[in-house]
Amino acid sequence: MRIVRSRPARWAGALALALAAMPIAYGGGLVWFAESIPSEPATDDTTTDAIVVLTGGAARLATGVELLRQGRARKLFVSGVYRGVDVQELLRVQRQSPEEVACCIELGYSAESTEGNATETRGWVEREGVASLRLVTASYHMPRSLIEFRRAMPELRIVAHPVLPDSFRRERWWAWPGSLRLVIAEYHKLLAVLLRPYVGASR
Repeated sequence: MRIVRSRPARWAGALALALAAMPIAYGGGLVWFAESIPSEPATDDTTTDAIVVLTGGAARLATGVELLRQGRARKLFVSGVYRGVDVQELLRVQRQSPEEVACCIELGYSAESTEGNATETRGWVEREGVASLRLVTASYHMPRSLIEFRRAMPELRIVAHPVLPDSFRRERWWAWPGSLRLVIAEYHKLLAVLLRPYVGASR
C-alpha cells in the first residue's frame, strides 16, 4: 500500500533535511576559508603604481615601507589611520627613517572598516591616476580585503601581498584558541561581505 504524504509533511521533511545540512555546509565553508588564507609570504615581485597598506597590525606598515624602498611602487597609501597621526609620527613608531620615504607616503583618515578602506582608497587612486596597486594586509584579512577592493575598483590590477602575523597560527589553526576565534570571526565577516549585494538588492 502506497502512503501519500501530505504537503505539510513534505515541507516539514524538506525543512528538517535543510536544517541538518546547515552545520555541514557551515563547517565545510569554514575549512575552505581557513585553507584559503595565505600561508607563505608574497613572492610576486611585480611593480605596481602604488602600495596600499591597511592599518591594524604592526608589521603591515613596516612591510609597505620596505616594499617602497625596494622600488616596488612610487607611492604608498596607508588607509584607516587614526586622526591626528602624521607620516613622521607613524614612521617613528615603526622605527623607520622618516627622511628616506616620508615624501612618497600619504595617509587616509576616513576608513573605519574594510569596506571603508576600499572606498577611501578608490578616491585616492582616482586622484593620483593609479592603475595598479599592491595590497598589504594580514594573511587572514586578505580574502575579504580583495573582495572589497575588487568590487570598489574592478578596473584596477591588484596584487595581493599578505603579511604573516606572528600571533596567528596558520597551521593547525583549530588547535589554538586565539587563531580559532580569529578564523571564525573573519569567516563570519566574509559571509556578510558575500551576502551584502543580495541583501541590498532585496530591499
